[in-house]
Amino acid sequence: MKHASLILDKDFAISKVDERIYGSFIEHLGRAVYTGIYEPGHPAADENGFRKDVLDLIRQLGVSCVRYPGGNFVSGFNWEDSVGDKRPARLDLAWKTTETNAFGLHEFVRWCEKAGTLPMYAVNLGTRGPKEAKEVVEYCNHASGTRLSDMRIQNGAKDPLNIKLWCLGNEMDGPWQMGAKTAQEYARTACEASKLMKWVDPSIETVACGSSHSHMPTFGDWEYKVLDECYDTVDYMSLHRYYGNPTGDTKDFLASTLDLDGFIKTVAGISRAVKGKKHSNRTVNLSLDEWNVWYHSNQDDQKLYKEQPWGSALPLLQDVYNFEDALLVGLILITILKNADTVKIACMAQLVNVIAPIMTRAGGGAWAQTIFYPLMHASKYGRGTSLMPLISSPAFSTKSFTDVPTVDAAAVTGEDGSLTVFTVNRDLEEDALLKLDLRAYDTAKFVGHTALTHGDLKAVNTEDDPFNVAPAELAPETCDGCVKLPKASWNVLRFETKA
Repeated sequence: MKHASLILDKDFAISKVDERIYGSFIEHLGRAVYTGIYEPGHPAADENGFRKDVLDLIRQLGVSCVRYPGGNFVSGFNWEDSVGDKRPARLDLAWKTTETNAFGLHEFVRWCEKAGTLPMYAVNLGTRGPKEAKEVVEYCNHASGTRLSDMRIQNGAKDPLNIKLWCLGNEMDGPWQMGAKTAQEYARTACEASKLMKWVDPSIETVACGSSHSHMPTFGDWEYKVLDECYDTVDYMSLHRYYGNPTGDTKDFLASTLDLDGFIKTVAGISRAVKGKKHSNRTVNLSLDEWNVWYHSNQDDQKLYKEQPWGSALPLLQDVYNFEDALLVGLILITILKNADTVKIACMAQLVNVIAPIMTRAGGGAWAQTIFYPLMHASKYGRGTSLMPLISSPAFSTKSFTDVPTVDAAAVTGEDGSLTVFTVNRDLEEDALLKLDLRAYDTAKFVGHTALTHGDLKAVNTEDDPFNVAPAELAPETCDGCVKLPKASWNVLRFETKA
């Protein structure tokens, strides 16, 4: 058995956790919308066509905000097509499908209200620009008395939609993106768009596009140039990161969060450098508004594009997640919490059917995939102040990483006196005995140990067997202050202290 130790002190505070780190993402892609969150005529559909079985699972996740309508989709999207009675079908060049626009802006905001989440709306800065970005803010958030605000009222929303969080395009550095731009081209467009949008509604916040991933040839230079131009007009810079295990190297896969931690710290450092250069009192923080595991469905997607060109609601990006994917998702959440001082928004991409924690069958049931559970636990117990744990752990090396800690952890203390430790044992063969030193919490009472484990790293959940991989409650016991972490496990350790 491996041995590790963890020291926690209430003075080791990183930052208050911004609840928006427990966000997600719905794009007009695959079956995320149609037969995902929206399926009129389904036995579980409500009067709006929203699937109530899906809403129930989303409420269990406690999703704090949802980014919409894209993603790559947004760079060819006309928001006007998605409102009113006459909604034209359009070709979506991003995913080579046809978009009917049956579900649009008003439906999304109404769905967010039902789901208990906040909308995060993306504007098209690919094939459109600042003018259209300003206009959609006016349509959504201006009370009345103008052509656009009165159009909203005519479309059934007397009160403003009050969308407060806006993305300034999507992955504009990528050659796959409609209207892709150089850093300087995007920076000028984003700066002017954010300026005009905030002139319409000064209460909104905007997110500028960072690099699509950390291996882009322009990474670093892109962030610096965009922030140098936009620093005074935007509030966040985005990061996108996906991981996969196509070669079956689980140890290397589970070490991937070392890459994520470096990515976050590099972008945060660039933001601080620009702040220093400008002698600014503002801080532009980070929005990790696309993150997940993504690789399982790639071959199936290429086959679908050939067989059903320009189809609608195709089963694209339908990754079926296994147990080891859930372990990495837990490690990603730990990494986000340990960077809570700079990461203020994070969206697991996506929410339903498309690389998602929730799956549905058209006309059938809905179920939680393996990756559902770490996000649910973090969202439920990870609200409060993030603490930096001092961890001593055995380490190992992989083909891509060195000094990978066998045990990784994050901790959050709540205003109610709760203390929660999230921890993963990366060892695939041995349990780990974790010694807990809660020196500032002499009244701490161990009240719960939830673990996600399975004997098969490739185990999955299905509609017929939805709880094949599911968390279990272990006895909240310690021996000389030690807790046993099963091999290859995600663990939630809960304590009560004096508030």
